[in-house]
Amino acid sequence: MADEKDEKFDEKSMEKEEEKSTDEKGWDEKWRRDPLSAITWAFIFIYAGLVLLASNLGLLDSFLIDRIEIEGVEFLSDAINAWPLVFIGAGVILMIEVVIRLLVPAYRKPVIGTIIFALILIGIGLGDLIDWAIIWATILIIIGLSIIFRGFGRRSE
Repeated sequence: MADEKDEKFDEKSMEKEEEKSTDEKGWDEKWRRDPLSAITWAFIFIYAGLVLLASNLGLLDSFLIDRIEIEGVEFLSDAINAWPLVFIGAGVILMIEVVIRLLVPAYRKPVIGTIIFALILIGIGLGDLIDWAIIWATILIIIGLSIIFRGFGRRSE
């Protein structure tokens, strides 16, 4: 009888250990469960480091143009430095992660938050280059389209 109680107690304690949320588990286990997220952030840091290094070495100066005006939208090179490129690149890398998550079933996970974060980063990066009114309108259009596509995806399932 005592062995039976000990066995039930061991089963309950093992179940409690398994039910621990991912917040309570170590970072190492989180990275093993979602290697795509770890790789994405590693790429973001490597990209940011490369852009900042290129800027400090003066390698980005040859890509800057004094002034461009296209149909009333003015691009100024004075506002262009390394940080907008870092934000745009980070947003693009996050969008690539979203595409991989949607295409590869093993890495499937909710992506709406990542899409919104990527759009915010791209918007911050483009904020110095393009008028904010255009950026916010574009972001709203993209969010609306994603809601429509998500709605169509749910109906077909």
